[in-house]
Amino acid sequence: MTTYEALSLMIMFAMFVIAVLKFGTKR
Repeated sequence: MTTYEALSLMIMFAMFVIAVLKFGTKR
């Protein structure tokens, strides 16, 4: 895995976590 791929995966995961946290706090 290249550094760029790892970085893109981390960004996607971070955005997913932020979205989950936003939906979780609205409940």
